[in-house]
Amino acid sequence: MKRPLQHRVSDEEAALFRAAVSDAVPLPRPARLPHSAPGGPPVPVQSLLDEHAALAQSLGPLDPEAGLETGEEASYLRPGFSYQVLRKLRRGHWVVQGTLDLHGLTRHEAREAVAEFLRDSLRRARRCVRIVHGKGLGSKNREPVLKAKVRVWLAQREEVLAFCQAPAPLGGGGALLVLLNA
Repeated sequence: MKRPLQHRVSDEEAALFRAAVSDAVPLPRPARLPHSAPGGPPVPVQSLLDEHAALAQSLGPLDPEAGLETGEEASYLRPGFSYQVLRKLRRGHWVVQGTLDLHGLTRHEAREAVAEFLRDSLRRARRCVRIVHGKGLGSKNREPVLKAKVRVWLAQREEVLAFCQAPAPLGGGGALLVLLNA
């Protein structure tokens, strides 16, 4: 490997350089923060929370009464629609944009309330709503009166594309998630 030729500076050249820069003033140092080492890759907090929630839900209900349900999960899908629509509804793909609670209503009052709630939801362009019909624990003989009725009423409505039992945090066997043709 060859070394590059080095030019020696004569005393005369050095004196000329010093004379040329004698009135120069050094620039002030900019105020800088010391560079810190990167803290590692970003943490996907929301993804971790979603995975944790999915795991907790997959472990089943922690409510002792919920564990006694028959396992017959209510679901409906309008003919002509892909099963994926119902699957997405079960998995919480759509945000619940409104809720109707039917507790304390007679079946006639409940039918009117459901019809009005669906009309109002369509006017407001709501896509996914929740209807709480209850588990019937407070009714005569502790049998659900509205649970089966609401399923029939919803299946008869053209604006209802699908419905399924709500996940435990949203009411479980006492509520339905309803997907509307909004």
